Amino acid sequence: MNEQEFDVIVVGAGNAAMCAALSAQENGAKVALLERANEQEAGGNSRYTAGALRFAHNGLQDIMTLVDLTDDEKKNNDFGTYTTDQFFDDMFRVTQYRTDPELCELLVTKSLETTRWMCSKGIRFMPMYGRQAFKVDGKMKFWGGLALEFWGGGPGIWEMQSKIVKNLSIPLLFEHRAVALLYDDEKVFGLKVKHAGKVFDMKAKSVVLASGGFEANSDWRTRYLGPGWDLVKVRGTRHNMGEGIKMALDIGAMPYGNWSGAHAVGWDLNAPEFGDLSVGDNFQKHSYPLGIMVNAMGQRFVDEGADFRNYTYAKYGKVIMNQPGQFAWQVFDQKVLSLLRDEYRIRRMTKVTGQTIEELAGKLEGVDAQAFVKTVEAFNAAVMEDVRFNPAVLDGRGTRGLEVPKSNWANPLDEPPYEAYAITCGITFTFGGLRIDTDARVLDTDLQPIPGLYAAGELVGGLFYFNYAGGTGLMNGSVFGKIAGAAAARA
Repeated sequence: MNEQEFDVIVVGAGNAAMCAALSAQENGAKVALLERANEQEAGGNSRYTAGALRFAHNGLQDIMTLVDLTDDEKKNNDFGTYTTDQFFDDMFRVTQYRTDPELCELLVTKSLETTRWMCSKGIRFMPMYGRQAFKVDGKMKFWGGLALEFWGGGPGIWEMQSKIVKNLSIPLLFEHRAVALLYDDEKVFGLKVKHAGKVFDMKAKSVVLASGGFEANSDWRTRYLGPGWDLVKVRGTRHNMGEGIKMALDIGAMPYGNWSGAHAVGWDLNAPEFGDLSVGDNFQKHSYPLGIMVNAMGQRFVDEGADFRNYTYAKYGKVIMNQPGQFAWQVFDQKVLSLLRDEYRIRRMTKVTGQTIEELAGKLEGVDAQAFVKTVEAFNAAVMEDVRFNPAVLDGRGTRGLEVPKSNWANPLDEPPYEAYAITCGITFTFGGLRIDTDARVLDTDLQPIPGLYAAGELVGGLFYFNYAGGTGLMNGSVFGKIAGAAAARA
């Protein structure tokens, strides 16, 4: 392969990289994919996700263009609508109005079109029943702007996309690590690649960087995110070391975005250092809006019901990291156990149960038991039980008089046995990265495109600040992967 010259080389093998490769070939380019990992670990962070995809749609008619639904599914599902205006509102709200307006406009307005394009390539989707729907008045109601996921979740993304590129005879080269860009001070013309202990050049007319952020690099995490971030768990691949970002910065690319920010969530306290493909995304614990979270002092520290999970989970990991001992416990009673997401039913988790709150308190390792009992008593007394509980909407069933309120979905903890799950911070991906234009061309520090260099996915900065709306990452990789591949092929 090192003796062949390609039109486009794509660095990475996750969703953004795969979309870039498919788009480049569709536009007439001879393409190759370079994957740092071996085949068993390949697929980037995409392989570890739940597979949710956020896109604008106008209801059932649009959904039916993406998935085959039975008559019963059409009748008994309420997909609602998620307009481009709602998508824009969510992006601007969760990023505190800092998201790059031009990139955000592409993300939102191209989301449905790109999802349909993926369908045309053989990528399949399905309704998000287990994670994103509750039965209300006899119908499954999808909430928070998410209706569909990739078939088979994260593992399904890799299985489908790797099969498609193989069938299209696009070379997917495992254990080929890009170490530097070939650059003559005017144009990128390939990559320096390391494989089997040897370094060689691979020539190309264009390069697309789609190799993820720097979340697996503890040095960079501490340098850019701050103290304590070296200690967090990494939800996904161990291979996202920021090398794609670095090689572009080395030739004068412009850094951009929220370099001190990251997508980070509640993650099982005893999960391994990096993601485990046998468990996938199930170390996450995202049903906290249905219960309460307490820290080592036995106190609640965040409004669990401030908004739909989609709009809070990616920022609450940092809040958990900042608690004493960098951990918390999520607590539920029998009223809501049937509503908990599937990840609460796996074998590998840190869980305790108790027939009374006092018994449970004694099992919450590292927690002030007496303070916890008082917290539950105060919480129970503050619940607005005159408001109807409805998990599919912002129901306004909150608390009164607490220093840390719960704004929605508040239920007293009074139906034993009780369950509690220990969590810590798990980092998903970093928000800082490279600056691109609307053709996914990487810009230099003079804000001029670097000829021959494109980027897509998590290593692009400027879209996410402070927080994140669930399902936007895979959509971001798909939209800008498609754009990058097409632009690189045209070049």
